[in-house]
Parts: sequence; structure tokens; C-alpha cells
Amino acid sequence: MKDFFFKKVKKYILLKEVFSICKNPKTINSDKKISGVNNLVEANENEITFFNNLNYEKQAQKCRASACIVTSKTEKYLNKNVIPIISSNPLIDFYKVVSLFYPSSSLDSEEVNPQTNISKFKKRNISVGKNCLIDKTAVIGENTIIGNNVIIKSNVHIGRNCKIGSNIIIENSLLGDNIIIKSGTLIGQTGFGFSFENNKRIKFPHIGRVIIENNVQIGSFCTIDRGSLSDTVIGEFSSVDNQVQIAHNVKIGNFCMIAAQSGIAGSTTVGNNVQIGGQAGISGHLIIGNNVKIGGKSGVVDHIKDGQVVMGYPARSIRDFIKDKK
Repeated sequence: MKDFFFKKVKKYILLKEVFSICKNPKTINSDKKISGVNNLVEANENEITFFNNLNYEKQAQKCRASACIVTSKTEKYLNKNVIPIISSNPLIDFYKVVSLFYPSSSLDSEEVNPQTNISKFKKRNISVGKNCLIDKTAVIGENTIIGNNVIIKSNVHIGRNCKIGSNIIIENSLLGDNIIIKSGTLIGQTGFGFSFENNKRIKFPHIGRVIIENNVQIGSFCTIDRGSLSDTVIGEFSSVDNQVQIAHNVKIGNFCMIAAQSGIAGSTTVGNNVQIGGQAGISGHLIIGNNVKIGGKSGVVDHIKDGQVVMGYPARSIRDFIKDKK
């Protein structure tokens, strides 16, 4: 499992604790140690995951976790080598387990332990504007320019030759080289993930990061949420226009272009060389292939194969869209 910015407060929990959370009297291997949490695809031995969506049936069959929280309906699709833990709501119960390891990961910390010796940046040709707060844990590459009123919180690595505009907040993020981020953008906060139980809102933990690869450009007033379990990733040479929302766990490939006021919901994967028109909306847990073009104001609610050109709501092939308009 990859290293997370959030530190575990427990090295392990016992499987019987998970059965208790799920209100399940069954106690198979109750003293087995569970050392971590992960998503269905990346989970390994001694980790726990969850499975409640049949769209991930193939991944469940290949699951390598020690245990998996499932419903009575999804249990039969799970790899037989994985211990099933029946729950009426696997998602909420799983996130309760995540919170045992990472209790602070569902919140955005406003604490900044600021650098006091800003002059050291000058030695590496790093320019810092007025009224900036830069946490002591932040790492900034040489020849980077930072505007005014910028807050760089803990767990941030910024590469070389980057241009960070004004009024920007960055946390829990890894930024590569030659990146441009325009003013007003927020990167690395928790995503819009919650559910309700007993008239209480339960906020999902977000232990992932935002990874922005080399030569990416991000416009003004964008919001890029950190991952809940996996990372939110924007690939090399991709360009994001102003006022774009990129939700938790989204993966965007290389050389993509996303026009203004678009939104991509959580856990969707966008391939390489994808063009997304302005004000388009893409639902969560979808796969958008390579070389896809999505017209402006489209609503994407299903997977799109490589090379397709789509438009409208629900988004369909451009040929069908034009035909329907006649």
C-alpha cells in the first residue's frame, strides 16, 4: 500500500472489532489482525475493503484483501479466499473502520505551522508574495513563484519552475514541475462524501492525496478534492480551465483539456487526450476512454469507449445528437 500523508493511530485492529461495527454476530477468525484499509482493487493481505456495487463485480472476484465488508446480496461475488463480513450498509461501516486508523482524515485542518525563515527560499530562487503562510512541512522546488495571500498547509510538495497564483490554498498534495495554478483555486481538501445514519451526517474519511503531474495548468477558482481511499490524479500536460470541479479519486490522463465550469464526480477515470467542453457534467464511477470528445453542456451518465464523440443529455454519439435535433 502506498504511503499516505495521514499517519495511522493504530498499527492494527482485530477482525472481531469489524464484526462488532457491522453488528454481525459471526466471528470467523475473530483475533486476526487487520493492519490497514484499502480500495477493492488495491487491497492486499492483512487489509480490509468493502464491496457493495455490482459494477465492481470483476474486481471483487480478484480481491486480495484478508476481509471485505459486503451485503448479503454481494457476498456471492467475492473471492472465496476473502473473509466476508455481512453489513446492512458496507460503505458506512467500512468508513467507520477507516476512522479507527485515521480519525482526523474526514476533516480539513486549518492549522498551519508557518515557516519563519522565508529568506532561505531566495537561495533557491523561490519568490513568495505578501501575506503567505507556508507550513514547515512543505517542500518547494527551485525557481517557483508564489503569489500573494497563499496558504500552503501541511503535506505539500511542489516541484520546480511552478507558478502559483494568489489567494490559493493547497494541502495534502504532490505537485510536479512546470505547473501553473491560477488565482483562487483550492487543492487537497476533503471531497463531498457523506451519508446519514440515525439522523446524523457521517463524513467519509479522505486519506488520499492530490497528485498533479508535470506541465499541468489549472485555471482560476477550481476545486480539486483529495482522494478518499485512492489518490486524485491529473496527468501530464493536461489543462483545466476556470471554475472546474474535480472530485475525490478522479483520475485524469495526459494531454486532456477540460473547459470552464465542468464537473467530474468521484471515482471516475478519464483517459488520455480527452477533450471536455464547457459546463459538461460527468457522473461518478465511470470510465471515459482515450481520445474522447465531450460536447459542452453534456451530461455523461455511462461509460464512453475510446475515440467516441458525444454530446447532449444523456450524452450520446454526435451523429445521434444531430439526428435527434432535426
